[in-house]
Amino acid sequence: MVPSGASTGQFEALEMRDGDPKSFAGKSVCKAIDLIHKCIAPVVEGYDIFDQGGIDQAMIALDGTLNKSRLGANGILGVSMACARAAAAEREVPLFELFSDSKPVRIPLPEIQIIGGGAHSAGSIDIQDFMIICLRAGSIMEVYQITFDIYQTMGSILKESNRLVGLADEGGYWPVFTRNEDGIELLVNAIKRAGYQPGIDVGISLDLAASEYFNEGKYQLSLEDSAMAPEDYYQLISSWLQQYPICSVEDPFAERDLSLWKKLTDTFGGQVQIIGDDLFVTNSARLKAGINGKWANSVLIKLNQIGTVTETLQCINIALENGVYPVISARSGETEDPFIAHLAVGTGVGQLKVGSWSRSERMVKWNELIRIERYLKAKQKSIDLASFNWRYEA
Repeated sequence: MVPSGASTGQFEALEMRDGDPKSFAGKSVCKAIDLIHKCIAPVVEGYDIFDQGGIDQAMIALDGTLNKSRLGANGILGVSMACARAAAAEREVPLFELFSDSKPVRIPLPEIQIIGGGAHSAGSIDIQDFMIICLRAGSIMEVYQITFDIYQTMGSILKESNRLVGLADEGGYWPVFTRNEDGIELLVNAIKRAGYQPGIDVGISLDLAASEYFNEGKYQLSLEDSAMAPEDYYQLISSWLQQYPICSVEDPFAERDLSLWKKLTDTFGGQVQIIGDDLFVTNSARLKAGINGKWANSVLIKLNQIGTVTETLQCINIALENGVYPVISARSGETEDPFIAHLAVGTGVGQLKVGSWSRSERMVKWNELIRIERYLKAKQKSIDLASFNWRYEA
């Protein structure tokens, strides 16, 4: 099962859709599936199932394009993920053990959406994700208890103020606000009202997805009806980082606005996690360029941005080897497959971003972390919850 993104970067690998308006409004994937049977299968049949790199490279070579536009990254990734699962099944081990290769594993620290905006809620608010990170939690169940408390509290606050529309794509609340800062202030209030200390017990994480509202050289925040010059917009983001308990910010600028990326990282990179998503699109070449240019201190990892398990693992390893923090992420159009939970545990990365605290395609990933923890305890193996590398400083 291969996910799909509503908010996508311009450098992502191609997701092949049929485009026939009479077939599932053009979103069907019959052509990609047909190419698997007719083109991919004859090439990969006969490979050793444990040669993940060889299988993936054969599909990359067969496609022959930079963005997998001939066969479709969704078709290629589906086969790549299936091969990984087959290899784990053949060894009779959980999938995460295939990725860990006998190295120590740990439970990733969740990054969980409370309010959804941007492309996830029809643009009701410009910021795409208002999330929390539990900074002092000692176990995955403690994270879940804190998240439950804050999520339920936020629901009550939104209902009381008559701001609630429903649920956004990733399961967070779909609000009605008059300005973007309302969402940050409300999240601070929800954390406090739930009985926790903002910036100490719980930090705020924002996904701005700024490329979505960068147009004609300006950042156009529709909620405030303003078109901001890049430097003015930088000052706005800078003021938020200084005023609120924000410990992580993702895609604060458009992917081509590199000077502002570097400026923010130079200024705030020691105290705030600055994540590149559209900036890097899980592409090793772009990540290497970003490491050399010091664009960000963290990279979002999404399997379907690059299109194979092997290339995803390469990007994770490059990040880890160079002191850049990988965060494994789901997509807005998710599936009920917990593959990325195993990927996060097996590779030992510190964080997993799945979405919110509702909807089955989200909860299956969070629940899988509980199952993995129970499995490891039954095997009498110690496992720790990853800690957060950055702390908000007032």
